[in-house]
Amino acid sequence: MIPEYITWNADPEIFSGFITVRWYGLMFAIGFWLGFNIVARMFRREGAPERWLGILLIYVGIATIVGSRLGHVFFYAWDYYSQHPWKIFATWEGGLASHGGAIGVIIAVLLFSVFVTRRNPLWTFDRLTVAIALVGGLIRIGNLMNSEIFGEPTTLPWGFMFVRSAEWNNEFYGLACHPTQIYEAMCYFGLFALMMWMYWKRNAGERPGLLFGTFLTVTFGARFLIEFIKNPQEDFERAMTLNMGQCLSIPFIIGGILLIIYALSRPRQKLEYPGRFAPVESKAKSKEAK
Repeated sequence: MIPEYITWNADPEIFSGFITVRWYGLMFAIGFWLGFNIVARMFRREGAPERWLGILLIYVGIATIVGSRLGHVFFYAWDYYSQHPWKIFATWEGGLASHGGAIGVIIAVLLFSVFVTRRNPLWTFDRLTVAIALVGGLIRIGNLMNSEIFGEPTTLPWGFMFVRSAEWNNEFYGLACHPTQIYEAMCYFGLFALMMWMYWKRNAGERPGLLFGTFLTVTFGARFLIEFIKNPQEDFERAMTLNMGQCLSIPFIIGGILLIIYALSRPRQKLEYPGRFAPVESKAKSKEAK
């Protein structure tokens, strides 16, 4: 017999005490760890300096947290934070926006390319976004464990009753809702598999901008479509034809399509694959070079 709905009663905390560990934080940490190792394999394959990895991790880590927080502040809740600016720093109270995180990472990679790699930023974007697709899927699993960011009521047998959610109990009690966190996670995991295949099997890194363009188009295209069945995150969105998440997704989708066209219209750039990190130059050699 097919169930009419799924009762979701997962505890967002793995354990609590002197230190509380939540599933969301764990998914975030696992994503960064896996992502770091994936990018490390790519850098090693192409003979990039190993020291770039640690620097990139710092740039992206800070940019993700700061960008996501400021994205929430300015895109979704500026009326509140403009009156309570000290609350901007209260990240433990929740409030992160993926579009803000994306903008933060873009700025970080541009700075990383200018001050560290001295390469076309597309080289870093193409490799980094493969890992980000995986991180995005894991973060949505974290949202599922928090019983947050779910969808409208549905009669489909995989609808979830989010019994731990205050929003669900106040607005949708007794109704199963779309588990939009799972929909997005599936899209991002599928994108991750596609981009891994493109990089490792089709050498897509030889077409600058192709992987980055694919990431932007699929990630924000999926986000745009799923938003049609997702509940508004803020009250002001209820009066909008397209909600804030959809409006913010459109420029990324257009940018992604343009990048794909750009990448496919230019000659393939043949790369070397030495399979090891670039040798570390000694200080003496570095001074001689100068």
